[in-house]
Amino acid sequence: MSARLFAHAACLCSFFGASPLLAATAADLPPPRGCDVIAAGAPARAATTVQTTVFPPPQLDMRTPLEPTVLAGTGRNYLLYELHLHNFSDEAMTLRGLEVLAGSERQALLALTAAQLRQRVRVAGASSEEGAAQLAGGQGAVVYLCLAFDASAAVPATLRHRLLLDGALADGPPIGTRHTPLAVLGRPLQGTGWTADNGPSIDSHHRMGVFVAGGMAQLARRYALDWKKYRDGSMFAGDARDVRSYHAYGENVLAVADGEIVQARDGMPDNIPRTPAGFTPAVPISMENVAGNVVTIALANGQFAQYAHLQPGSVQVKTGQRVRRGQLLGRVGNSGDARVPHLHFQVASNPDILASEGLPFLFDQYRLKVAENAWEARAREYPIGDGVIDFGTP
Repeated sequence: MSARLFAHAACLCSFFGASPLLAATAADLPPPRGCDVIAAGAPARAATTVQTTVFPPPQLDMRTPLEPTVLAGTGRNYLLYELHLHNFSDEAMTLRGLEVLAGSERQALLALTAAQLRQRVRVAGASSEEGAAQLAGGQGAVVYLCLAFDASAAVPATLRHRLLLDGALADGPPIGTRHTPLAVLGRPLQGTGWTADNGPSIDSHHRMGVFVAGGMAQLARRYALDWKKYRDGSMFAGDARDVRSYHAYGENVLAVADGEIVQARDGMPDNIPRTPAGFTPAVPISMENVAGNVVTIALANGQFAQYAHLQPGSVQVKTGQRVRRGQLLGRVGNSGDARVPHLHFQVASNPDILASEGLPFLFDQYRLKVAENAWEARAREYPIGDGVIDFGTP
């Protein structure tokens, strides 16, 4: 597939993000862009049908490489996943819409128009990052889907997908919604003022960063978060080109669970942070050093917790060492493919930070800022949205 499909694909970086949001309650935080709310008791919509079937049926392959898992996220239940499309015919197919159906039901949970679908599609070889409404013969694409169920809305055990084409429908195979055992993790950081940036939005290079390595297209950063710290709406005070000006820089990074260290690397220098004047990494970026100074912990169920861009000289552990939850691993830095100091944290299917599948996870507890001096306790959730997070004092 064309490299254009994978814009920002190799970038673990973090740019200057928006200021954190406040909300009356967690459920009042808006879902990320590209996440469609499924409300409890919403009027059902009959799925689209056709009067006659065509032969041969549309030669459109529809696959979901990693089935989703219901994920509690800041007041809603989320399903994040992708449809990989491949047009096996020699004729173009125009994508007129997409319907998501619950199991064997004939009613659509979600119906996307052509314009809405276009925002969520990245077509191989397309020049626009918003994809295209048409798949040429032999062409592939990825549809990035995010369903945000209200807390009282039932999440079906299986989903089906129906693509609306010109004069035909293409039905995909059913997929499950309980695929991955959810790791419930401790805090990766301590203190307050943290924001989980670059979460599962169609504006995020994490969410849209399908990456091919070893002959496989995977999405290691599907659930990755860039932890930044803001004060008075800014990530830094002073010289924007000095890493020490950034509020997150040098903060302690903690083990989220007991486990074995399977990767620990130190010695890469910090980058000078990106400013309007530009950005050049301290050393050329490669597959081997894209994460910078990095620590990876083997969790249960074949899952791995990965911490990237740590401060040079701060890594406190070695490969093969056993660690305990809450143990100091290192400090927040700006090494590797990082533009500003932050902690890149993700859980994945193997220790390679790009050549793996990103997996969902929960934090056992944290507090969410809901007003200027008010906080709401959250438990067993994944922090979705740009809220301010308090992980507690040391």
